[in-house]
Amino acid sequence: MSLEKENFLRTRFIACLQQLDPNTPPQWGKMNVHLMIEHLTDVLMVANGKIKMHIVTPAEKLPQYKAFMMSDKPFKENTKSPVLPEEPLPLRKQTVQAAIVKLKEELIYFFNAFESNPQFKTTHPVFGDLDFTENIQLLHKHILHHLKQFGVTPLVAG
Repeated sequence: MSLEKENFLRTRFIACLQQLDPNTPPQWGKMNVHLMIEHLTDVLMVANGKIKMHIVTPAEKLPQYKAFMMSDKPFKENTKSPVLPEEPLPLRKQTVQAAIVKLKEELIYFFNAFESNPQFKTTHPVFGDLDFTENIQLLHKHILHHLKQFGVTPLVAG
């Protein structure tokens, strides 16, 4: 596992969000900064086991999907999720700062869940059952995708 990816999630991810101007327009997609932060909160809640989902990927395609997930190949712009509606979900938090606080809580819960049970696995609807290392890889890839959506490209070694 890349300790640099884990370190980015633990120490630099939230700072990237806090430095982002909430009025920054997306370079693609329908989400604004606030929606993107709440979307990543949901992604973390899948990764930390609070949101339970069924796998929608056909079993025979899971190895291919997981191979992509574990690669450093980025998600394409405008990649559509098979489990999300066409339009972004409504906002739940009043402010971007409140959304970041919630996201930070879920990030802490994620690390605590795996530290208290290293054998813990969560189910991602597209990539299947994931352990800690796989979740770190997917979270890193997904977060960089959305930071890039708003013009943020943090220097992170693979």
